[in-house]
Amino acid sequence: MSELRDPAPGAAAAAAPYDALLLLSFGGPEGPDDVVPFLENVTRGRGIPKERLKEVGQHYFLFGGVSPINEQNRALLDALRKDFAENSLHLPVYWGNRNWAPYLTDTLREMVADGRRRIAVLTTSAYASYSGCRQYRENLAEALATLEAEGLAVPRVDKLRHYFNHPGFVRPMIDGVLKSLAELPEDVRAGAHLAFTTHSIPTAAADTSGPVEEHGDGGAYVREHLDVAGIIADAVQVETGVERPWQLVYQSRSGAPHIPWLEPDICDHLESLHGEGAPAVVMVPIGFVSDHMEVLYDLDTEATAKAAELGLPVARSATVGADPRFAAAVRELVVERAVTERGLPAERCALGALGPSHDLCAVGCCPAARGGAKPAAAGADSPYA
Repeated sequence: MSELRDPAPGAAAAAAPYDALLLLSFGGPEGPDDVVPFLENVTRGRGIPKERLKEVGQHYFLFGGVSPINEQNRALLDALRKDFAENSLHLPVYWGNRNWAPYLTDTLREMVADGRRRIAVLTTSAYASYSGCRQYRENLAEALATLEAEGLAVPRVDKLRHYFNHPGFVRPMIDGVLKSLAELPEDVRAGAHLAFTTHSIPTAAADTSGPVEEHGDGGAYVREHLDVAGIIADAVQVETGVERPWQLVYQSRSGAPHIPWLEPDICDHLESLHGEGAPAVVMVPIGFVSDHMEVLYDLDTEATAKAAELGLPVARSATVGADPRFAAAVRELVVERAVTERGLPAERCALGALGPSHDLCAVGCCPAARGGAKPAAAGADSPYA
């Protein structure tokens, strides 16, 4: 745990200048009638026909039209509130989504009505990329502009730094791999490979992820994932005494076939491993905070079916979800940023070679691949400093 050097923090003042935390997530449908309207929100402006959205929505209909992400966010809210209370961090926690209720703008209205003026923001995306960072910042700017147009007070929002390599995020994933290895048949356990999975994105978006100086050759997005995968693989080797082959692979591609996306796909990777004689595989979804639809369908359904077709034993390790260690990490991130905002030095927890991420996204960080630049809050180019 970080030890923060604040001459007089005090429990009541530990979060100052922040007066609230906003959990900002993607959102998801909570019933069959929600699926197409939800997908219309996600794809707004792209001109995708409703019939095509119904086809895309089949993944959700397989699970009763309910995305697990909302219930998982409720569990995370409970974990955060419990941790904050137990550690005397007097900070209310709110929840808003980009694409479904509770909508971000509605939540910000509620926060303003409650007198919140300085808000720390935690996004359910741990890595740098347009869709995982700047798009959230654009949504924040759009919501703040709406509040301003309505004559409401516009709060200051600060996005907490990327937490992909925070011990409270990484350690639960290490334990998840160890548990999954133990669940494999004993005769294939020692030779099991590790397949670290994350969301595929266009290579152009990957190459321009992170600050400008990190652009090129997969950008910060690929480097951050490789760093975390290496940390987990090394820890698993130490705790099992077995060095295992591993690779970063991708899932959930959704773009046009002619646009290059990050590869290899998890199902293609499973075929390759089977052809090479790998005895078993543990799929490790390091790119996802919780077991939402892309984990349940793309890994637990599609990739697991591919493995069964191949006769390849597989296990899927758990995501972090509402693990108490992750809730504690969020508390550390809030207090760390609060100390920094008070002009004091703070120790910043981070594992691996990359060190702690930046607090403030620089100009040119994770630009949009299409549609031109939009205002983005909580960065050096924010119109709401």
